Amino acid sequence: MKNTVIFDMDGVIVDTEPLHKKAYYQHFGELNIAVDTELFSQFTGKSTRNVYQMIKDIFGIDTNVEELIARKRTIFYGLFDSDPALKLLDGVEVLINNLHAANFQLILASSAAKSTIDRVFKRFNLFPFFTHLVSGEDFPESKPNPAIFIEAQRLSGNDKSNCIVIEDSTNGILAANGAGIFCVGYKSENSKNQNYETADLIINHFDELKVEELELI
Repeated sequence: MKNTVIFDMDGVIVDTEPLHKKAYYQHFGELNIAVDTELFSQFTGKSTRNVYQMIKDIFGIDTNVEELIARKRTIFYGLFDSDPALKLLDGVEVLINNLHAANFQLILASSAAKSTIDRVFKRFNLFPFFTHLVSGEDFPESKPNPAIFIEAQRLSGNDKSNCIVIEDSTNGILAANGAGIFCVGYKSENSKNQNYETADLIINHFDELKVEELELI
């Protein structure tokens, strides 16, 4: 019986993907590099560190990765703090509440930095619902490497057969596949050009997920 749900954050819980994209492109402009849509789609689900390592390799940028990360985060936090319209994705708050009320264990496994996770969880008062928050900055490789989900499953104390991952990106779905965990692919409006073929279940809205049905998957 399933009793643990592992959530991605960006594009699943909160609609920060457009802010991240705006922050990246503002920074790309400062770096005087042209990142097309196809290349940018490969960044979805990856940590900021891995994105800038790719950028450095592709464009031959000499700037230190830590400096690149710091500048992008400064831009992003400015956008995050000044956007009063930022909200949880439609239906996810109800799902989180329903799962928590049904005694599901909820764990976050996000490629986002710990500081970004903390900002989101404080703003939307999500801390009481989750037992563990796992950040991609603690792993040398980003999704599709399955390490972050393997760690989340370990922290749950449950067998992987009792766990479900909810993801919106190709990289995240592949990471869940690699960890051997049942994956729900959420077709987020903000996650374009993603491949959901290897997800075990594909949804367009969170109201498609019924607690009593998730228990029996």
